[in-house]
Amino acid sequence: MKKISTCIICILLIHFAKADSLHSNKKNKATFGKIITSTSANTQAPGDTVNAFVPAVADNILASYQNMIYKHRLDSVQKDVQLDYNQYVQSYIDIYTAPGRKESIARILGLTKYYFPIYEKAFRDAGIPEEIKYLSIVESALDPNAVSRVGATGPWQFMFATAKLYGLNMDNYVDERKDPIQASYAAAAYIKDAYQDFGDWLVAIASYNCGKGNITRAIQKAGASDFWSIRPYLPAETRNYVPAYIAVAYVMNYYAKHNIMPSQCDMAVKTDTIQVNKYVGLSDISRVLNVDMRQICMLNPQYKRQIINGSDAAPKRLVIPQIDKTRFALLYETLNSQPKAANQFEAVTASYNEPSSFVKRKERALPTFHTVKRGETLTSIADKFGCEVQDIKVWNNLRSLKAIPGAELRIAAPSSSSDDKYSSSKTKDVKSVMTYKVKSGDTLSQIAEKFDNSVEDIKSLNGLKKGIIQPGMVLKINRG
Repeated sequence: MKKISTCIICILLIHFAKADSLHSNKKNKATFGKIITSTSANTQAPGDTVNAFVPAVADNILASYQNMIYKHRLDSVQKDVQLDYNQYVQSYIDIYTAPGRKESIARILGLTKYYFPIYEKAFRDAGIPEEIKYLSIVESALDPNAVSRVGATGPWQFMFATAKLYGLNMDNYVDERKDPIQASYAAAAYIKDAYQDFGDWLVAIASYNCGKGNITRAIQKAGASDFWSIRPYLPAETRNYVPAYIAVAYVMNYYAKHNIMPSQCDMAVKTDTIQVNKYVGLSDISRVLNVDMRQICMLNPQYKRQIINGSDAAPKRLVIPQIDKTRFALLYETLNSQPKAANQFEAVTASYNEPSSFVKRKERALPTFHTVKRGETLTSIADKFGCEVQDIKVWNNLRSLKAIPGAELRIAAPSSSSDDKYSSSKTKDVKSVMTYKVKSGDTLSQIAEKFDNSVEDIKSLNGLKKGIIQPGMVLKINRG
């Protein structure tokens, strides 16, 4: 019986050596079952224990060989970020390569042709590994208009406060969390800071999901600083976040092995960028260039009212598909014509998922505050005045989504004017400098958020080249 079992295992290994994908392995498994049945029938009486033993051996060998294939593939694409293979990663590989997910993965693969070059440049400029670009797929599936249930927004899913901390601008016209370029530089800065704090790329990626405070506490509990050691002490979502990232890195490199082919990218891959120093409607750009309005909006998702609010002091970026050079004269004329007032534009509200994608409405001058009426919700108020629910919560220090009738809510970004009834000493030009003694577990980003500073300001004021701080250090902090 031992000779027969050894012979069968050898036959299985020969067949497994020919397999190069999960799909072909499953197909071979059915074939191997026929071989086992035939061999057993010719050599053993019915009911012999080898009939039960051999299929179990076959299953174990098949599983082990498949694991070796996935591990080898991840090892082959690994660069700076450690791509570990284990059962947690495998479970997400199975999810992303399941038949029901192949269409969405194919669409994402098509979108990478536009978004990945943007991410790669931002990450190269920041000096962090380019392969962290895959994280945006876990965050938003490369959708710049994605908004989570808690208000995280854009392709990199920034919350309002964190976005402000890393230099992104959100006002009545612009939400740079939706800007693939600006948001990518902010994401790169966050991850670079996290790596300088923790010294491990997977831990830095985990902190992007749960925050640096949770990471610090997990490290203290685990007595170790690598992701797999601290994983049991992290929030449930974060425990799966890193395995999902590694699985996406695998799928983005080995999609063909799972019979997934990229869809055609529905965005213009070749583009031109123009700096605009006036108020210009995206609808005017669309008309002059004879380019579909949906395409213009997809390339410029940060403009909440589809109006570019550029100025000489702060020009704004316009991204357009590459066009015939002869049309640049018309575009130049449009961009340099007599500027309109903001309330003279016809704004376009875009809904990319519905057939009636563009509904025109007259733009109007918006108030700064709104008194809540009975029956109104934060969502209905945000829709009415063209702002985000999360913005209203931050501007009014609200902890819940409840809108209380009679309450006065700020519905526009705070200004620094002296007559703003919500202004404070922070809006003054003159700043004083205070000091702060670093405590155990502190990070630069936590300190910056605590004192309404930016990480770069603190680093500059204290002559820090890196974001590494030690307990007992005394830092200078700008405070208005």
